[in-house]
Amino acid sequence: MSDVVYLTKEGLKNLKKELEQLTNVERPAISKQIGEAIEKGDISENAEYDAAKDAQGMLEAKIAVIQGKIANARIIDESKINTSKVQILNVVTIKNKKNNATMTYTLVPESEADLKQNKISVNTPIAKGLMGKKVGDLVEIKVPSGIIPFEIVEISV
Repeated sequence: MSDVVYLTKEGLKNLKKELEQLTNVERPAISKQIGEAIEKGDISENAEYDAAKDAQGMLEAKIAVIQGKIANARIIDESKINTSKVQILNVVTIKNKKNNATMTYTLVPESEADLKQNKISVNTPIAKGLMGKKVGDLVEIKVPSGIIPFEIVEISV
């Protein structure tokens, strides 16, 4: 995995915390399950052993992915974020010109997206349509339900 992963300091901290949980808590727990299954005798027909080995394989794959993300992480310096035009880590307020609904989103790296907190990935159609635009700009963004006209009301950090 050699793709650069853009993260905030908080995003990197969360990834490291998750990695620590997986390696220091979940990995030993699975090893213990495997040991207990082996103690029960013949492992060739032991469903508990097979399930534990499968879980171990999935856990190790997840650990490898997170380690790759951490190794290729580039921290975004939030102090250098510009608000003259829409870019990553901006808080953007937009107005739907069809129904006059106003929405505010924070544009974040994909790994930090959380719609419940109004954090959308820069890879979403809405974020892509807003990137590089300025306050007052009208943009038509193609979403699954069709094309929606938005006006950029505010850009902040």
